[in-house]
Parts: sequence; C-alpha cells; structure tokens
Amino acid sequence: MIRIGMIGMSPGNAHPYSWSSIINGSFDGGEITKTGYPAVTNYLEANSDTLGITGAKVTTIWTQERHISGSIAKTAGIESIVTNLEDMTSLVDAVILARDDPENHVAMSKPFIEAGLPIFIDKPLAYTREDLKYFSDHAASGKFIMSCSSMRYANECRTAKQDLSSLGQLELATAVGKKDWKKYGVHLLEALFALLDDPKPVAVKHIGKQDKDIVHIEFESGMEAVVHLFRDITSVFQLSLFGQTGWKLIDIKNSYSMFRDNIIEFVRSVNEGKPRLSFDKTFNIIQTVIAADESFKNGGRTINF
Repeated sequence: MIRIGMIGMSPGNAHPYSWSSIINGSFDGGEITKTGYPAVTNYLEANSDTLGITGAKVTTIWTQERHISGSIAKTAGIESIVTNLEDMTSLVDAVILARDDPENHVAMSKPFIEAGLPIFIDKPLAYTREDLKYFSDHAASGKFIMSCSSMRYANECRTAKQDLSSLGQLELATAVGKKDWKKYGVHLLEALFALLDDPKPVAVKHIGKQDKDIVHIEFESGMEAVVHLFRDITSVFQLSLFGQTGWKLIDIKNSYSMFRDNIIEFVRSVNEGKPRLSFDKTFNIIQTVIAADESFKNGGRTINF
C-alpha cells in the first residue's frame, strides 16, 4: 500500500478534497458542499461506484490551517494531520502537492524532493524560469518529479485522437477557456500538446490584453495554435483542429475521469519507480506558459526558444 501525503490548499482549488476522496474511495458530500464546492460533490456522487484507487491511500494531510486539514480529513477518511509540513516526510511513501499557486511550489516541494520522495505537483509547476530550472535540474539528477494538468488525460481528447488522421495535415489549432492565464492557460496547453503528441514549440507571442489572453504559438512542424483565455466568458474548455481535409471540435467536460486517470498514472509511476510522464513534456508546456507571460509583460514581443 502506497501511503500518500496530501498538501493543500490554495483559494478556489478543491483538488485536496476531490483527489483525496477519489483515492480513498469515500467522501462526505455535505462537508464538501459546505466548504463551497457543490460541483465536486455532484461529480463524486455521479461516479461513486468507481471511487478508490487500488494499492494507494491518502494517510496524511497538511494545509496552512488545521481546521482546513480537519475538514479534508473528515471528508476522505484521512488518518493523520500534521502541523509542520516537514513532519510528513517520515510518514508517507509519496506526496501530492495539490496547490495551484506556482509561486509556492519550490518551497513546499523542497523537503520531499531532498528526501527523495516521489512527488506530484499540481499545475502549473512553475511560473518563472528560475523555478522551472530548479525542478528541471532536480529531475535531470534523477529525482521523481511529476507534474501536469489533468487535461492531458481528458477522455474527450483521447477519443478525438483516434480520428486525427482523417483531418489530413494539421495546419491550425485553436483553444478557448475561461479564467486567468497563470493558473488555467496550462489546462488548454496540456490538452493540446498531449493531443498532438507533444510537439516542440519554437515561438510564443501574447497578442491579447489583461483578462483577455490570446496567445499565438508556432511549432517546429510549422503548425500554429492560438489559445484564448477570457476571464469573464461562460465556463468552457474547447479545442478545434483544422487540417487540409477536415476539422474537429473537442468539448472537454468530464473532470472526474481526467482526475482519476491522472491519479492512476501517478500511482503507477510510483510503483514503477519513475514518472511515466517524461519531464521534458512538462518542461515544454511550462516554458510556453512562462513565455506567454513574458511576451505580455514586454508589449507582445515574440519569445523564441
């Protein structure tokens, strides 16, 4: 049995609740709804027959406030609450850092990376080149670091991937989503990159404005993508692919299945002793996220890799 430590939580991110429940196979819907996440309760209830990950259990929880830790522990049947983050290193076999505030990822993951524990870090892994280099250097040295958006495992994209050959040579991809670039741009990029077998980006340019992010990406193959992330549009995650002989629209909606598949891949990776997702793929996506932000801050200058 893999003993997993759960680290959370950041404002608006319910992953510590939902992921702990998915792994442990139990949840308190009333508690989750009371904390402001009724949508999480709904998808856990709808998929209650598939809850539980064989061979793994969240046994320890840490958050910045003990009452939050207690709420998550109550929800998912977590046995142990630690007050100090570092105390978790001796109690678990692997860690999930389920916070989506990248500015805190280095500090919070450092004790576990240095202890040699496998760690999954929620998206986005980093938002500065300095932090990305920290993780890249440690991954290169053999440390077990896995990070991605769960949209890499979206069923809608995997189904669409079966039909890509019917579109002919791909020329353009567009992606549309809601909220901010810092935390949600990585969702669309992860889905897009995974769908296209992780093409290598060579140039990124931000051509939008504050709260209306529009990012143009050029790939080594010559294909281009335009990613739109608008804070105030209706909630949506959509990809469109345009080839020389056809096109396809992909509407991503099933959060539960992508979360569960992501967790399963992490648990499988821990069992196998190394991440099943190559860090190079994560690096390409995160450097694209960072480059878009740099372009925006420099008046839309093209960032070349």
